[in-house]
Amino acid sequence: MIETERLSLRPLRTDDVDAFVALHADERVSRFVGAYSRERALERLADVERQWAQRGHGLCAVELRSGGEFIGRTGLNHWAEFDEVELGWTLKPGAWGHGYATEAARACLDWGFATLDTDRFTSMIRPGNTASLRVAERLGFTPLREDTLFGGPVTVHSLDRPAAA
Repeated sequence: MIETERLSLRPLRTDDVDAFVALHADERVSRFVGAYSRERALERLADVERQWAQRGHGLCAVELRSGGEFIGRTGLNHWAEFDEVELGWTLKPGAWGHGYATEAARACLDWGFATLDTDRFTSMIRPGNTASLRVAERLGFTPLREDTLFGGPVTVHSLDRPAAA
């Protein structure tokens, strides 16, 4: 469990399926990250659980500390096809504009650099997703390359491990 001033982050589980499906059902979210049927969401969440068990990291539920409301997901996802660990974030539209995405992603990023043996994290952002681009820029990510993910274009941004002070 990772906690920030306003948020709690914990590994996503298969019992988060209803909240996960609802998050991705909103067109403002799904246009960039896709929608999930219940069956597909259960498969994805089982993959997330396996990644946590095998790699020691994965996607997290983002919950408000005051009340425990599920507002989205963030976390570190290993992409075998790129041999990279991506920091990602997806929040419900009602949670946009409050700095939650940056707060949650920064907590994951700090945890990742402190815990994992990796010198770089990436973030894959679809064209037109200016809100995610702003989060990436606030975190210090810079464009690395253009690539394709799930048949669509993405700009892969990267952030190297900070030099020791």
